[in-house]
Amino acid sequence: MQNKIAHKKELPDKLYFKIGEVSEIAGLPSYVLRFWESEFSKINPKRTPTGQRLYRKNDIELILKIKHLLYEKKFTIQGAKKYLNSEYREKKGKLSTDIVDEIRSELEQIRDMLV
Repeated sequence: MQNKIAHKKELPDKLYFKIGEVSEIAGLPSYVLRFWESEFSKINPKRTPTGQRLYRKNDIELILKIKHLLYEKKFTIQGAKKYLNSEYREKKGKLSTDIVDEIRSELEQIRDMLV
């Protein structure tokens, strides 16, 4: 995880990164990034009219997380996919719970104003 944090601080402040820049930041060859793009649907760089990939910061953060899972935690690609999907569902569920709690609180405040 510290690797990810260290890399995160090194990211230049710009919207898009070319594949060569991402390759350098992540310490991975371009062909690995292209392969992961085919395996992990959440890595979805924009394309220029000429077909050049443009990665966003969240793409790079995901790439660094996948690298951590595969190289340091020794996950398989399938295992990393399952882990990331369960993490996504967990975050989504937490967001739903937070929204319900917020709505409940606001409704209670409205009820108290009416009483």
